[in-house]
Amino acid sequence: MQTPTDSPTYLAAELRLPTNWLDYTLLGIYFVVVLGIGFAARRSVKTSLDFFLSGRSLPAWVTGLAFISANLAATEILGMAANSAQYGAYTVHWYWIGAIPAMVFLGLVMMPFYYGSKVRSVPEFLLLRFDRGAHLLSSILFAFAAILIAGVNLYALAIVVEALLGWPQWVAIVVAGFFVLAYITLGGLSSAIYNEVLQFFVILAALIPITILALKKVGGWDGLTDTLTKSHGDDFVTAWGGTGIGDANPLGANWLTIVLGLGFVLSFGYWTTNFAEVQRALSAKNLSAAQRTPLIAAFPKIFIVFLVMIPGLAAAALVPGFGTEESGYQYNDAIPYLMEGLLPNGVLGIAVTGLLAAFMAGMAANVSSFNTVFTTDIWARYVVTDREDGYYVRFGRLITAIGVLASIGTAFLASSFSNIMSYLQTLFSFFNVPMFVVFIIGMFWKRASMKSGFWGLLAGTTAAMVNYFVLYKQDIISIPSDQGANFVSAIAGFVAGGVVMVAVSLFTAPKPTEELQGLVYGTRSPGMAEPPAPGDEAWYRKPALLGWGAVVLAAACYIPFSF
Repeated sequence: MQTPTDSPTYLAAELRLPTNWLDYTLLGIYFVVVLGIGFAARRSVKTSLDFFLSGRSLPAWVTGLAFISANLAATEILGMAANSAQYGAYTVHWYWIGAIPAMVFLGLVMMPFYYGSKVRSVPEFLLLRFDRGAHLLSSILFAFAAILIAGVNLYALAIVVEALLGWPQWVAIVVAGFFVLAYITLGGLSSAIYNEVLQFFVILAALIPITILALKKVGGWDGLTDTLTKSHGDDFVTAWGGTGIGDANPLGANWLTIVLGLGFVLSFGYWTTNFAEVQRALSAKNLSAAQRTPLIAAFPKIFIVFLVMIPGLAAAALVPGFGTEESGYQYNDAIPYLMEGLLPNGVLGIAVTGLLAAFMAGMAANVSSFNTVFTTDIWARYVVTDREDGYYVRFGRLITAIGVLASIGTAFLASSFSNIMSYLQTLFSFFNVPMFVVFIIGMFWKRASMKSGFWGLLAGTTAAMVNYFVLYKQDIISIPSDQGANFVSAIAGFVAGGVVMVAVSLFTAPKPTEELQGLVYGTRSPGMAEPPAPGDEAWYRKPALLGWGAVVLAAACYIPFSF
């Protein structure tokens, strides 16, 4: 999940990279391969299920890598490194408590309901569990949010490419938008997913050399921590230092708001209801593969934090006052600063390609989920119904083009915000958290009525927006930072949505019990009880073992950062 920083959305002008023909050749090869995957995937698209969900045919390792790659947008890479340069080791919370538990919950608890009910999208599950009002509202909110977030990825790409390569922002936005449009329109979700698998390895190839060389430059881990302790204090290299209730820290958050606001509300809201992620799991070949998709993704997620945190810490150690006006660098400059100073040509080309791959993965995930929701949940359900399957494939390609054009527009909208990372986190508190409370109550409480889904979603979204735009922005309540405000907005949206759902349920009729099979915890549908596929009996293919293994490993990672 992305994270806010308090730094502006531009990079230092002097960070122009010394790229040469070798770097541009590597970049060109990558774009050719991306389009090649799109053309190859086109041959497999024969039905709308093929276009929107890859025919539910992909193996778990493919969907698992695509799941993590869809999240690993360059806004997160730059933002997490910036977060580390500014706040230090607090960054680990966004991974070990702000991602892993929710990913495991999605795999073990929620995927049987999603996959077993054979829904094509997250909003469609609300149609089955509640009514058309909850379905339509959630579809509109998700489609709107997906375009806004895709635009953020495009704008973030533009500011990086402008600073590092000298391309004008509008050129970078149009070129990246064209390539994403081309390979999704050609091959649908399969093209996006296979490109995301490629992008995962390209991103790692970019981050690993930066991390190793940065660590070597500062004298290893001991040299890094010693330098930062002297310049920033002991808490800078610990996970929980200074987070006691009443203590002041740069995050503007204490352990309680970190655990509840980030670790529960924002995290579970993002990972369990964000269709840009869930769509990858729904494309898996069977229920076991669908469950293992987020669990496989959880293991690289545990360790990727080191590849973004260490460069940020290293930048803070190498440049006194990094991020301040006197240093000449912004916090967002952490990874570009290290790229400029440490990477030789060739490796530099891989790093630039990795950043572009990360931006395109984030944008593609949102565009592919947008075209599915708009086509299947809005257009086919409420506008043009009962047409032949080929019509919806053609319309899906058309709405993909419209979605990319809209994303280009929202990219320029994002440029009006002084902090795109905070902007992203704010969007999550508005759109994902209210949907999560509707899902969690609907899945675990049979009495939740058909009407409660719509009113809970509306109340949660409204409460989060009121807290942020009225109470916080108008200084009615005092919150130290945008970060803290987002945590509070998420909690407000969750509580308001839950209270309204319970209240409405007490005065309106519940859904008939026979219609809740496979939709509420404790009930089963035929798809949830499918036998293991051949070979799925192996221990490493058992979701429960994978899930609990990821939780234990993430918890163990906190130990060296807690003392």
